[in-house]
This record gives sequence, C-alpha cells and structure tokens, in this order.
Amino acid sequence: MNGPAPAVAMVRRAVRDFLVAHADQLECGELCVAVSGGADSLALAEACAYAGRQRGLRVRAVVVDHGLQPGSAAVAETAAATARRLGVDKAEVRTADVRGAGGPEAAARKARYQVLRAALPADGALMLLGHTRDDQAETVLLGLGRGSGPRSMAGMRPLDPPWARPLLDLPRSVTADACAALGVTPWQDPHNADPRFTRVRLRGEVLPLLEDVLNGGVAAALARTAAQLREDNEALDTLAGELAAGIGAEIEVAVLADRPAALRRRVLRRWLLDRGVRELTDAHLRSVDALIGAWRGQGGVWLPGNLVVRRAHGRLHLIDPDWTEQASEPTTKGD
Repeated sequence: MNGPAPAVAMVRRAVRDFLVAHADQLECGELCVAVSGGADSLALAEACAYAGRQRGLRVRAVVVDHGLQPGSAAVAETAAATARRLGVDKAEVRTADVRGAGGPEAAARKARYQVLRAALPADGALMLLGHTRDDQAETVLLGLGRGSGPRSMAGMRPLDPPWARPLLDLPRSVTADACAALGVTPWQDPHNADPRFTRVRLRGEVLPLLEDVLNGGVAAALARTAAQLREDNEALDTLAGELAAGIGAEIEVAVLADRPAALRRRVLRRWLLDRGVRELTDAHLRSVDALIGAWRGQGGVWLPGNLVVRRAHGRLHLIDPDWTEQASEPTTKGD
C-alpha cells in the first residue's frame, strides 16, 4: 500500500513529533488548531486530525472571521467545511471585532489572538498555529529592521503557551505541496498580496532579493539565527531570574551595579513587568539601566502608564507621581 505524499508525511511528522515532545500539555484531551483557509493552516489541520486520532485526542478547528473583506463570512465557512473534510472532529467560525491603534495589520492580529484564546477549552490547553519557517524568517527580518533587540529577533517560539507552532522547521512550499496532494484548494487572501502591508513586501520583495544576492538558503539561515538567539535569551533570562529572586518592591543598586548591562536590563525588565509597567521599549530599559550603570545624579525615567523610576539613597523606586501627590496633600474632614 502506498503511503501519503512526501509533503503530507512531512507535515504529519512535524505535528506528531511536537505532540510527543509536549504530551504533558495535552491533558484536556482536545487539540485546537487555528484555520484561516490558507495552505499552512489546512495542511496543519489535516496533520492534527491524523495525529490526534493516533493519540485519542479530539481535534477542533477554529476559524476567525475578521469581517474586513466582502464575503469574509463565506470564506470562513468554506475554511471550516474544508477542515471537516480533512478529518477534524469539529470546526467552528468565530467573529472578531477588529479595532484599535497600530494599523489594520496590528489590530487584526490582536483581535484574532483574542478570539483564539477565548476558544480554548480549558486553562493549559494549546492552540496550534500554522506558522512556517518562512514566517519565522519574516519575523526575524522585522525585528532586525526595527532594531528591536535579540528578544524580537529570536522570533516565534515553537511552544509559547497557549500558542503552539509545530511547523516552524518546514518551508511554506511543503504546506502548499501537501494541500495539492490532499486535493484541496487553499484560499488566497488578497491582503497577502497587498504591498501596503510590511510583511507582504518582505515576503514578495525583500526575501526573494536576499535569496538571489546570497545564493539561496536565507530563510533557513534566519530561522537558525532565531533559534540560536532564543537559546541565548533563555540562558540570560535564567540568570536574570536567579538574580531577581531576592528583589522586592525596591532595587538595591549595589546588587546590580557590577553585573553585565545585558543581565541588568533583564532584571529591570522583569521587575518593571511584575509591577504592571507595559509596552516597555529598549530605550526605556536603557534609560532605567543608566540610573545604575551611568549614574550622575540624573532625574527619574518616565515610563508608560505615567510611572517613574527614580534613584534615591542607593535604591531604585517605581513611583506613580499622581498617587504620590494625592497622598501628600492634607486631608479635610467631612462633616
């Protein structure tokens, strides 16, 4: 008996290996997979259905209708029907409310992830996403171009609960070949050909040019770079975690003063995130770090959320100026 087509086998193997490696994350008995109707997600859905049956897992496909294009509801229903035909136990369509700052790409992404998170059956469950090696390469290039630092250039993690990405080692061409072998026609999202979107230009212009200039292999090389940076980041994060374990509401400057700057900034990042500071940039962290590594009596550093880090008496303090001013005002007794 003939086996599956090579591309189908490759996708199935990637999913099977991922499920074996992370079996402890599958206790809820249900495997969720995000399906857009494109080649990556359809190939993933079929592989999940195949591997899920082998492991006794119920497989559910979740299709998000962003409502951004005419006929999007019909596209979503077709994607769900195709996922059922490929063997998933259940496929459902959920609508997203796309709004907010950052442009249509960012708003749609945020809304999509909110819908997918809400679709999870239980705490600790995973949502499998169809990101491939090519998506990883685009993410690394975006991080490089924006100067976002090693954390951004490390790209997407294969497992970043609740998100799971078993296809990160496979090129996009494999999922396209798998769909062809399975006899399904993926949906071609018009947004994926619209040059207004940064990722589209990276995919259609920048990466092909790099492949040509550097004689191929660029996407794979960028993915390897991301993996190497993730390993380095994890090592530094572990060291920072050990150093941060004894830090409370304030930081004794002497504890961090003789540490490498990269390690200091990781400790500071963790300290600030734990205290509710969000949307931290590299510039924010470097300015806070200067209160330790380049101290010359400078004033405080303003952070998102109208918060300030100040150094006083050899310690760093995180302060809400509005609350501090209110607390210092004399109170007036009522009648």
